[in-house]
Formats: sequence, C-alpha cells, structure tokens
Amino acid sequence: MAISRVRSLLPLSIGIHKSVSSIYRFYSSTSSTHFENVGFIGLGNMGSRMANNLIKAGYKVAVHDINHEVMRMFAERGVPTKETPFEIAETSDVVITMLPSSSHVLDVYTGPNGLIHDGNLLRPMLFIDSSTIDPQTSRRLSVAVSNCGLKQRKDIWETPIILDAPVSGGVLAAETGTLTFMVGGSEEAYLAAKPLFLSMGKNTIYCGGAGNGSAAKICNNLAMAVSMLGVSEAFALGQSLGIAAGTLAKIFNSSSARCWSSDSYNPVPGVMEGVPSSRNYVGGFATKLMAKDLNLAAESAKETGLTCPLTSQAKEIYVELCKEGHEAKDFSCVFRHYYSGKDEH
Repeated sequence: MAISRVRSLLPLSIGIHKSVSSIYRFYSSTSSTHFENVGFIGLGNMGSRMANNLIKAGYKVAVHDINHEVMRMFAERGVPTKETPFEIAETSDVVITMLPSSSHVLDVYTGPNGLIHDGNLLRPMLFIDSSTIDPQTSRRLSVAVSNCGLKQRKDIWETPIILDAPVSGGVLAAETGTLTFMVGGSEEAYLAAKPLFLSMGKNTIYCGGAGNGSAAKICNNLAMAVSMLGVSEAFALGQSLGIAAGTLAKIFNSSSARCWSSDSYNPVPGVMEGVPSSRNYVGGFATKLMAKDLNLAAESAKETGLTCPLTSQAKEIYVELCKEGHEAKDFSCVFRHYYSGKDEH
C-alpha cells in the first residue's frame, strides 16, 4: 500500500521538480539577457570590489560615486563613469547601490538627479540596494520604485522592482567574491538576479518580502555585537582571575561557549593570527559602523515596541568607544578599550 502510494506520487513530485527547475532557468535566462548593462553606485571599500567582480564576470558596468578620485581610477581602466545617479539609470538595465546610510540611499534614489526622482518611466527593470539600512526605509523605497513605470516592458517585468540585499563577509569577501547576500523583495526578481549575486558572492539567502533582507542584516550584526561583548567580558574577567587568555580560548573553543567571536575572530591580541586584534585592531569592521548598525537595531526595536536591553547596552558601549576616538578601529577593540583587557604574550 505504502509503495503504491509513493509510486502514485512520483509523477507529481517529478512534475513539481521540473516546474521549479524550468522557473529557475527562465529567470536565469531573463537575467542574462536583460541585465547585461549594470549601473553601480557607491564605490567605497565594499562597492568598488563588488563592481570589479561584476566587470570580471563580463557585465557591462557603468559607475558613479561622489568621490571623483575613485571615479578617475575606474575611468582609467575604461569603465564608463557617470556624473549623477540619474545618468546611471538612463544607461542601465539593473542598478546596484552600496551606500553608507539610509539618508544616502534616499538621496541617491529620490533626491535631485536621483534614480527615480521624477517618478516617470524608467529604463532599469531592477534595483538592488546592498546598503545596510533600516527595514522601514527599504519598504518605503520598495513602494516608491513599484509606483514608477518601465520605458519598455519585458517578460514578467510590468513595473520596476527593488530588492534589499545587504551583505555579510566584509572587505576580504568583497575582494574574493565570497560575500553572502541576504535578500528581501519579490522572489521572482530574486531568482532573476541570482546570477548577479553569484558574480559577487558565494551565498544568497532569500529572506521574504521587502525589507526582510535589511532586517536580517541588522539582526545578524546585533547578535555579532552582543557575542563580541560577551566574549570580551569573559576574557577580561578570566585575566583578572589569573587565567591566561590562550588557555581560556582553548576551553571556550571546545566547550559550550564556542562561537565565531572566540574561535574565528578572537579579540585578545596575541591569541590568534590574521585577525584585527593581531594588528592593533586595524582593518576589519569599524567600530563606527557597528555603532551605526546597533542604532538601526535599537530604532527598529522601538518602532515594533519590543524591549531589547542588550541592544541598548551594546549601542551605548560602541557609541562610547567612538567618542573616545576608536571609531576607525575594528569593533573587537572593545576588549582593550572598554574592558581594559591585556595582550597575551
């Protein structure tokens, strides 16, 4: 009975599999045929490397940044540069933005000479915002983009679509093309954009509707901050009790306290090579960026009415570090500059 039941379901299962496969092939082909011309706005430490990987993958990329020096560097390599976001939109099938904050994103999209500033018919079918911003801004921007029209409708694209797709992995992953993308918005657009994502990264995770990619990034960085604070506090306490940080690290990494902040990004100078703590906290993820992301988490918690005491405390600590002049150092410097932890010799 069970075997015959399984056999009766096989054609349905195979049909579903073929249907899903054909849908993915359709959106992949849509991407390859309609996303040939890519505009990239925001050529900082992350964006410049992401744009480079798109160029290496064979896309026709045009770029814009307010930093004319970095624009000149791209121009010298033969990459077209544009003076405004609007000019980028005029020549692109898809536009990717990688910007510092919500205010920068809103200005690039809706400000004077912005991507959608006039709200009329647009050339780009798809916008991808990889900035780390609050989910509420991502959702408002999604509505604004969807209210525009397309100069030329193609396949499924009746109106332009925006995906919020922040990344994890840092500058090194941007350089090597191994970023992880957390994507919110239309699932159909996500599937169509997947080849683009995989030209810049190795992992893509669909998070649900508009704003969910931004929400996922904020939650990830909140957990990372609280984890780093907990590990740093434990190491500092251990040192004050006479336990060497190297010994405590071995215990953590083979016990229930094991986590990324201990076994892959240890904050104690002298315990681990190749991490920011081994080079006076130079490089890595800046303390000012962690403070910014924790502020986004705190504001989001406030808007939803959720009490998040660890978010508030973590934010206060990282804001204090910035005020003390450590804003450019990696966020793991909290071990030395907040907890007064000692180097391991």
